[in-house]
Amino acid sequence: MRQILFDCEKMRYANTGLFEYCKQFGNALLRNKAADEKVVFYVPANRKGFFGPQEQYIINRKLHRWLMPSFPQLNIWHTSFQSSHFRPSNKNTRHVLTIHDLNVIHQQSISPAKRDSVLKKIQRNIDRADHIVTISRFVLEDVKQHLDLHNKPASVIYNGGTLETFPDFDSPAYQPQRPFIFAIGSIDTKKNFAVLPPLLQDNDYELVIAGPIFDEAYKEKILATAAEYQVADRVKVLGSISSQERYWYYHRCTAFAFPSLAEGFGLPVVDALSEGKPCFLSDKTSLPEVGGPLCYYFRDFSASHMQQVFKEGMQHFNNTQPVTAMKERAASMTFDHAAKNYLQIYRSLY
Repeated sequence: MRQILFDCEKMRYANTGLFEYCKQFGNALLRNKAADEKVVFYVPANRKGFFGPQEQYIINRKLHRWLMPSFPQLNIWHTSFQSSHFRPSNKNTRHVLTIHDLNVIHQQSISPAKRDSVLKKIQRNIDRADHIVTISRFVLEDVKQHLDLHNKPASVIYNGGTLETFPDFDSPAYQPQRPFIFAIGSIDTKKNFAVLPPLLQDNDYELVIAGPIFDEAYKEKILATAAEYQVADRVKVLGSISSQERYWYYHRCTAFAFPSLAEGFGLPVVDALSEGKPCFLSDKTSLPEVGGPLCYYFRDFSASHMQQVFKEGMQHFNNTQPVTAMKERAASMTFDHAAKNYLQIYRSLY
């Protein structure tokens, strides 16, 4: 029996991109593994049993940063986060490393010392890995430019959409009374949501922003911008929402907006495409690669430019109705596809 450890240490906190990645990918591994392959989940104590009571778990301990037990039965150790402190100690265990992004080099607010510290952590994991995977071609090029792969094999495997559907659900905590633009992601500077309120000028839309509030001051900046453009009564910052609410907003929104400054992939874009919603994205980092020609892009964040892109994009979407093509694009990026590709890598290392 071949044993594959999947590191889910970042599942400690729900409502984050890494939590959703681990959840969806872990379940996809279980669906697609062979009969002679066993998945072992490395989890924080609060997630023991998350993938089912019949699965095997190793509990993450803080001590493991300095002293990791050897676990000689493991054939593969898959590290799911590029800056992880946790690596296999047994040299016979082959190591696969997923790198989600090098966002630190694209965020001007990050100090040079912080950037260098993060890059050193990632380089240390690359040095130990046998195979490196990035979640977009954009990230792979970043890695080649800023880190040393030591000629190790490196692959690009796209993430998949994560939108669970709840067609009978109709009771979100907040229910807009007008057509609305939906945005979702952590409430912080990187996601750049404060540029969105001007989109509400000269129309009757609402703007609904959901996601964990990591930066209370940034939430206030969003609301201050809404007040500046006299649309404060039509801007709602909800904080974290349930899976049912997430589906409700994607399914019923008029448009989806994601002006993020730095993304390794951009899972919300795939979710919006899967619901056939016009997507208005920044043209930064990986987003054009994921959204492709079916999305509309902000080249800068001036109010006049964004309003023009939004107005022309909505008109183009309504005239062309590319919903079928959008759903087909989303369907090409699934976690089952990702799991099958990772399993090929694991098997090449046995």
